[in-house]
Amino acid sequence: MGFLDTLLGRSKPVKPDLDQLFGLSTAAITLEAATGFKPTGLGSVCFRAAEGGAFARLQADVQELLDADEGPKVEISTDSYGYTWLLATHPPEELPDLVTDLHAVNSTLESGGFGPHLLCSLAGFRGPEGQRLALVYLYKRGTFYPFAPLPGDKRDNALELQVRGAVGADLPFEADLGRWFPVWGAPGL
Repeated sequence: MGFLDTLLGRSKPVKPDLDQLFGLSTAAITLEAATGFKPTGLGSVCFRAAEGGAFARLQADVQELLDADEGPKVEISTDSYGYTWLLATHPPEELPDLVTDLHAVNSTLESGGFGPHLLCSLAGFRGPEGQRLALVYLYKRGTFYPFAPLPGDKRDNALELQVRGAVGADLPFEADLGRWFPVWGAPGL
């Protein structure tokens, strides 16, 4: 960062550290002990699909890579904002395998030059009374935040803050609560 950047208040964006995703396995153990939330075995990666054959081939390669094992096929969908969601499924007790798949998707897109198209990744959890929760990784910020949807496009802010308190030592959490964006209807939630 140069003098002019400092003077004008500009800062360099945080470089994402995809290895932070592996912290989800430890955080899940802490989360279950503190709150009773357990992994669902569902996780997804959200990105803006780029035009052109190179991106289409890369997306097909990612899907083929994840479909190579004998588990459930990867599902691809597009939301109302035009973002593409890739949903990976594993048995709930195999969260480390799910995290590995999420990391592989992010890494493949990043190494293919499509890192700026990545938005977020999430892992789903269920509470003792059936509450839904996701731990969301913001690619461009390199941080996590909890998202706890309620019926009617509302969210359980108290639960989100409780989760941050419970697993904040295991994951780098987004300090700016204004960046805890809702991911309504996200696959895997």
